[in-house]
Amino acid sequence: MAEYSKPDHWSLKAQKEGYPARSVYKLKEMDEKFGLVKSARSPFRVLDLGAAPGSWSLYVLRKFSLKANALEISDAKPHEPMLVSIDLAPLSRQYDEGLFDRPDFLFIQGDFTSSEIREAVVSHGPYNLVVSDAAPFTTGNRSVDTLRSLDLAETALHYAETALAKGGNLAIKVFQGGDTGKLLKAIRGLFETGKSFKPQACRAGSFETYYLGLGRR
Repeated sequence: MAEYSKPDHWSLKAQKEGYPARSVYKLKEMDEKFGLVKSARSPFRVLDLGAAPGSWSLYVLRKFSLKANALEISDAKPHEPMLVSIDLAPLSRQYDEGLFDRPDFLFIQGDFTSSEIREAVVSHGPYNLVVSDAAPFTTGNRSVDTLRSLDLAETALHYAETALAKGGNLAIKVFQGGDTGKLLKAIRGLFETGKSFKPQACRAGSFETYYLGLGRR
């Protein structure tokens, strides 16, 4: 996959608006178009897979802040988080302004494909939204990278199968190619609506896109 060293419009916008990565605008567009983050009121819960450096988690928490008053936030219980995020790498604290310390947020540093992490995550559900912007370590070989991306996307779909509440939604990144069509077919079997969507913030030369499942059966 190509290396991007020069900040573009979206990267500069993210810095200005206090997000560690340009990817936030992909989630923002999908949320505005499909209504993914619908409520900040319990028991609405979000699961963010492959969360680092933390832009998607920050977006969700900031949207929660706009919808929930201070009393509702302070009453949240640490063992009943509204947002659970997972990644091998730690989240950036550059822009969070204390949001990652809130009682309605739980970060788990680890491999979300492992059975131990899966068990811990499922115990905090069921979730109303599962999102994944996870990408594999890329090799530059499109076939290999697509296959690795598909493995991560299939794992995210498994979370939706086991931990997503009825009526819940899913948004996951995939690298186009290979057997990704089968993944979209599986999503359509699990949700009322399954579709492919490429946000404007995706780089022009990127072969990434997003699969959405709307309305868990």
